[in-house]
Amino acid sequence: MKQSLQIKLSQHLTLTPQLQQSIRLLQLSTLELSQEIDQLLQENPLLEIPDPSEPGSDEPDQAAENEASQPDDEGFDNEPWGDDHRSHDSDEEDNDFNQPAALGSSLVEHLFSQLSLMNLSDRDQQFVALLIENLNDEGYLETSLDDISQNLPSELEVDPIELSTALKHLQHMDPPGVGARNLSECLCLQIASLPSETANLDLAMTLAANHLNLLAAHDWAKLRKVLHCDDSALKDAQHIIMGLNPKPGSVFLQNDTRYIIPDVIIRQVRGQWRAALNQAAIPRVRINRLYADLISHNREANHAQFTNQLQEARWFIKNIQQRFETILKVSQAIVDHQKNFFEHGEIGMCPLVLREIAQEVNLHESTVSRVTTQKYMLTPRGIFELKYFFGSHVPTDAGGACSSTAIRALIKQFINSETPKKPLSDGRIAEMLAQQGVVVARRTIAKYREALGIPPVSLRKTI
Repeated sequence: MKQSLQIKLSQHLTLTPQLQQSIRLLQLSTLELSQEIDQLLQENPLLEIPDPSEPGSDEPDQAAENEASQPDDEGFDNEPWGDDHRSHDSDEEDNDFNQPAALGSSLVEHLFSQLSLMNLSDRDQQFVALLIENLNDEGYLETSLDDISQNLPSELEVDPIELSTALKHLQHMDPPGVGARNLSECLCLQIASLPSETANLDLAMTLAANHLNLLAAHDWAKLRKVLHCDDSALKDAQHIIMGLNPKPGSVFLQNDTRYIIPDVIIRQVRGQWRAALNQAAIPRVRINRLYADLISHNREANHAQFTNQLQEARWFIKNIQQRFETILKVSQAIVDHQKNFFEHGEIGMCPLVLREIAQEVNLHESTVSRVTTQKYMLTPRGIFELKYFFGSHVPTDAGGACSSTAIRALIKQFINSETPKKPLSDGRIAEMLAQQGVVVARRTIAKYREALGIPPVSLRKTI
C-alpha cells in the first residue's frame, strides 16, 4: 500500500474554557451563582467584593480600567449593574407566638417540658419518655406497644398495662392528638378535648371513629343513613372534623424557608411593560486594584500565575455580565409576547414556545432553556419562574390557538363559581369552553384539573 498525504478542510466548534464557563454560569440560579462567586473569591486573589463603606466604592475602578486592555472586564460595579448583592433578613418574622415552631422548640422538647411538670413516679416518667422518643415528626406513635415492650430488657419486667398507662398520659399532653396510632384515633383525641357544649360533638366523634372512609368519599346519603341524622347535624359534624389537625406535630417542624430573589422586575412605563434587572440579584465583584497594579508593573515570568489569574478574573466578570444581559434580553422578549397576562392575568396568557423566543433574540433554544430555568421575574401579579410563561397551543374554533395556562385559569374560574351542591363535571366544563370557542377534550380537562389539585366532581359535592 502506497502512503500519501492529503489536505482536508473542515469546520468544528471548540468549547473554550471561557465558553464553557459562560454556559455553566447561565444555567445557575441566583443562589448557585452566589455560591460560585464565594468559591472563586477563595481561589482567585485577583477578585474581590468592594466594601460598601469604602469611599468611592460605587465609582468605576479607573486604575484597573487604565491597566486593562479590556476595561469593561475589570469590574462589575458599573452602571447598569448597580448595588451589592445582599441577603435580605426580613424584619417581619412570624410573630404568632401560638406556634411552638416560632419559639424554636421541637415536638420532643415541648413534650418533655410538660413531662417534667407531671406528678408521676420515676418509672412512669421513663415509660412516657420512651414513647415520646418513638413519635414521628407528625406526632404519631407508629411502633406498637408490643414491639416497644419486646425491645426493652427483660430484667425491667415491664407490664403491658404500664405502657398503656404511659400512652394515656402522653395522649393527654399538648398538642391534642399527639401519641395517636392512626388518623381516626388522632381526630378522636382532638374531639375529646373540645368543649362539651359544642353542637353535635358526639356525632363528630362517631364519624371520626368509624366512618372516615365515607366522609372522604363524600357519600352523604350513606352517612345520613348510618348515623341517623339530618343534613344540618351532619354538616356540623363535618365542620368539627375539618377544623382538626391531622398532623398535630407538624406545627413544631422547622420550616426550610427558601427565599427567591427575582432576577428581573417588570414595571409599566408610559403604558409599556418593561423588564429591568433586579439590582439586588446582581453581585458586585471586581478586580483587586492592588494586585492588578503590581502585575501591570511587573511582567516577569515568575508572575505568570498571577497573570493567568487576572485573565481568569476578567473572563469571569465578563461572563457574569453577559449572563445578566442575556437574562434581560430573554425576559423582555417574553414580556412583549405576554402583554395580555400583565393586563388581565392567567386568562390572557398566549401560547409560547422556546423556539419563538430563541428566534427573536437570536439564541439557540438550549440557551433560552437555560436562561428560563430557575430564573424569576417579579411582576405586579407575583413572582414567576420564566418558564411559567411558556405553554402549549390548544386550537380554537376560529382557527387560532389558546394557551394551556389560560385554559387552566378558565377551569379554575368555572369551578370556583360552581354550585357546591351541583358541581361541574369534566364534560360540562368542556362544553362551557367549547361555547367560548376553545376545543378541549374531556380527558384533557381532567388532566388540567388534576394538575391544579382540584378533586373530581364526586369529591367536590357538599351537603
